[in-house]
Amino acid sequence: MTPVPDSPYARALGERIDELHPRLRAYFSAVPDGAVGIGEGVFHVVGTPRRWLWPVLRVLERRRVVAGVWERDVPFRVENRTIASRAIGERTFRFTRGPWVMRDAVALTRHGRVLDELGEPGLIAACFDVDVRDGALHLTSRAVGVRLGRLRIRVPRLIAPVVRLTERFDDAIDRQQVALTIDAPLLGRVYEYRGDFEYRVPHIAEVPRTAEKEQSA
Repeated sequence: MTPVPDSPYARALGERIDELHPRLRAYFSAVPDGAVGIGEGVFHVVGTPRRWLWPVLRVLERRRVVAGVWERDVPFRVENRTIASRAIGERTFRFTRGPWVMRDAVALTRHGRVLDELGEPGLIAACFDVDVRDGALHLTSRAVGVRLGRLRIRVPRLIAPVVRLTERFDDAIDRQQVALTIDAPLLGRVYEYRGDFEYRVPHIAEVPRTAEKEQSA
């Protein structure tokens, strides 16, 4: 049997992965071949209440990066796979106006940090420091870049947004919790989502094929 390669998160953390809550260790480990990680839950908030930002965000929305909305209690589904040692994620948000899909791919940099490429085709990239505190995983961006054609241009630090992601497990409700924030210099909070979900890793043959297949939404 071919061994499953470590996920980029596991390689970035090294021995510190044992400090994660056991349910988070399963989430941030590699998904075996022939399986898919599935999370289903609700985002309590998604987007930004600053409506003047929505036209800008909707440009990114069309590229599967972020959505130009401000909604509460949004059902969502995440599907995780490990492909060529990268963590590939697809999140379907069920907004009131219809489903929308966000895509990303996470790899390990030569400096031992995680690089998350968001959208199509990797339009935005953020490089993160990885930390574990009280059993939770914390990611904080060190650099953000934008793809222009074949070029990757780093956003100058003085104007670069800061992305923070926290994943923890709440034993009291037996659900995983996630919170992401994006803060820009001078503007403050420009985007966020937070919610909770249940997660499992079934064999792909056990996952019903739905007629909806909302990737194209």
